[in-house]
Amino acid sequence: MANIHKPKRGSHGYWPRKRAKTETPHIKSWAEGDDKPKIQGFFGYKAGMTHAFIIDYRPTSTTSGREVKMAVTVVETPPMKVAAIRAYQKTAYGLQCVGEIWAEKLDSELARRIPLVKNPKEKNWDLTKDADEIRVILYTQPKLVTGTTKKAPEISEVKIGGGTMEDQIKYAKEIIGKELKINDVVKEGDMLDTIAITKGKGWQGTIKRHHVKLLLHKNSKHRRMIGTAGSWHPSWVQATVPQAGQMGYHQRTEYNKRVLKIGENGEEITPAGGFPNYGVVRNSYIIIHGSIPGPVKRLIGMRDAVRYQRGVKFQKAEITYISTTSKQGA
Repeated sequence: MANIHKPKRGSHGYWPRKRAKTETPHIKSWAEGDDKPKIQGFFGYKAGMTHAFIIDYRPTSTTSGREVKMAVTVVETPPMKVAAIRAYQKTAYGLQCVGEIWAEKLDSELARRIPLVKNPKEKNWDLTKDADEIRVILYTQPKLVTGTTKKAPEISEVKIGGGTMEDQIKYAKEIIGKELKINDVVKEGDMLDTIAITKGKGWQGTIKRHHVKLLLHKNSKHRRMIGTAGSWHPSWVQATVPQAGQMGYHQRTEYNKRVLKIGENGEEITPAGGFPNYGVVRNSYIIIHGSIPGPVKRLIGMRDAVRYQRGVKFQKAEITYISTTSKQGA
């Protein structure tokens, strides 16, 4: 009988596969900025998916220039507010925060997350003189969203990119304490990276978690198990051995997602009967080509694409039809 050989299955790129600490995605790296300063990220709530007929914009596609059916994701993006400005310096130990400036007026709902400063000090913009990087602290407004029952806003830190440091400081002074809309950060046709916590599946076995091949039918006792837990030495089970454990509810990033449309009236995109498990989109929204991580109601982080090969010319997507038929199965 020939030796049975099967290569390892399942990615070992993420380890340990444990539950994420929070549903708010953490963005660690940012793309290079352009000539003008701008916020390089935004957050929204996943409403659901639908399909649309679009003139294929991909120049190397076999259907380029023709009308094709595409799966699209709708993300509700209510305005976000700028709570504070942070200045960082580059040191031998990485970025170090040298100071922060908070807005004078903050929403009372923010007290559900952090203690609010009752008597804020005068804004000392001298902290930003020697700064090498400027970031803003943004928080969401879930009270505007009826698709989720959240009350406490999510807080995240987003980089200001583009232009000179003087331009970034000037831009930060203009936006502190104000609302930011999706149109201020993203334009139709941009490439984004979507970051979110995936759908949790709980504790799963080896077969489902790592896609290990089933053992032969003559195997003793069970087939949905691993053939061996490893060698005699080292005398412990190594991390490369596929085992049962937590599956899902991990932070994952999907790169290079095209923004097809940005709208102000969410009711025009809501299907009949509302999105399943979400309802009606009542704020501004963004339509992204393809799927993104996470279930509905999940907070989605969006940033400027960090791996996009610039040079492909793209105009506004020509959308001929967006389905608003019922998704309830009726």
